[in-house]
Amino acid sequence: MLKIGVGAGFSGDRMEAAEILLNKVDLDYIVFECLAERTIALAQQRKLKNKDTGYDVLLEKRIRSILPVLIQKKVRLITNMGAANPIAGGKKILEVAKELNIPCKIAVVTGDSVLDKVDESWITLETGNPLSEYKPLLSANAYVGIEALLPALDSNADIIITGRVADPSLFLAPQVYHYGWSLSDYRKLGQGTVIGHLLECGGQVSGGYFADSMRKKVPNLAQIGFPYAEIGANGDAIISKAEGTGGIIDLRTVKEQLLYEVHDPNQYITPDVIANFTSVQLTQVGENKVSIIGGNGKERPESLKVSVGYQAGYLGEGEISYAGTDALGRAELAKDILHERLENQLEDIRIDLIGMNAIHRKNFSDVPPYEVRVRATGRHREKECAALIGEEVEALYLNGPAGGGGARKNCTQSIGIISTLISREKVEPQVEFMEWK
Repeated sequence: MLKIGVGAGFSGDRMEAAEILLNKVDLDYIVFECLAERTIALAQQRKLKNKDTGYDVLLEKRIRSILPVLIQKKVRLITNMGAANPIAGGKKILEVAKELNIPCKIAVVTGDSVLDKVDESWITLETGNPLSEYKPLLSANAYVGIEALLPALDSNADIIITGRVADPSLFLAPQVYHYGWSLSDYRKLGQGTVIGHLLECGGQVSGGYFADSMRKKVPNLAQIGFPYAEIGANGDAIISKAEGTGGIIDLRTVKEQLLYEVHDPNQYITPDVIANFTSVQLTQVGENKVSIIGGNGKERPESLKVSVGYQAGYLGEGEISYAGTDALGRAELAKDILHERLENQLEDIRIDLIGMNAIHRKNFSDVPPYEVRVRATGRHREKECAALIGEEVEALYLNGPAGGGGARKNCTQSIGIISTLISREKVEPQVEFMEWK
């Protein structure tokens, strides 16, 4: 049985969960899925400032923590922590391997960056407007699939580092490689994609995002265990977690994760297959063990999705707190003052009362809070103009209302994210090898 685990479900995920999984389970592969649309746009921004960066900011720390046990137990790592600069990421891994004197072969997968191939007349999926309305463009990364990974897997590299590979493809590729599945066997590709989708968010399927304090209590969340799947040659699988770890894997957690970010369960579009989740059958087969069978699919799409990052100006923000008698009244007065002072000077002005209406934009309690924090944000193409909102919030200290405290302000470059489609023929993945013997 092929065993694939997940060591990270997003860029900022915990470190020790991967170490625990590697030490407690005899895995064949471990996947670090650390890339998202905003993550890669920010990585592109870092790369523009320094050509030797652009990979995941925690890459070195993660590799240091797992490389000894990874090589000792002969587990292969697949990760998209290369982000905007897989080559630099590969060099950083090689540097760590040399420092630790651990022999290591690295396969670096590139070719997802397609900024030089994008036509500004192409239409965005979100708005129907051409890309030319979102200049300047900072990045464009195509979601490539398993065909980019299979040559790297065939090389017997210990670590495969990529840029923008579709999340479930990171898990599907080792299934296809290990069992020699045909790239036109859409039933197996669909089933394998289901497995990848369940694993890709790490602790989420172990009860993390599932948990609440009322109806869905999960044991020992502080020590939640990350999942792994045991997968047979026909794609049938059992998802589980390491013995002695916290969290829970049951029909409820797996069902929630199965539906996560799925707009149409009959057509879950990936670069490899259009998967069908509606035929999936889940069965609890033991404590923290759920079997998954029945996934299906049909022929892959002709085009690939492209995540495009663009310079969206600057975001200015400011916060200040009010506490004690009539905290809400003073917070509302501060909100009115800010609206009057900033009206027509910035775009997308939003002023929230945290603790009252910041999330749902509506009050759900008739009981006045004892403390309220005012948060104001606004955008502008010019940094100096965006910074004005933080300056106005800070000015409330002495200009009223009374009793404001804990003011902070910030102004950051804002990266916008849009999507478009590109012909598959325009995307040419490549593999480069690095090795320390």
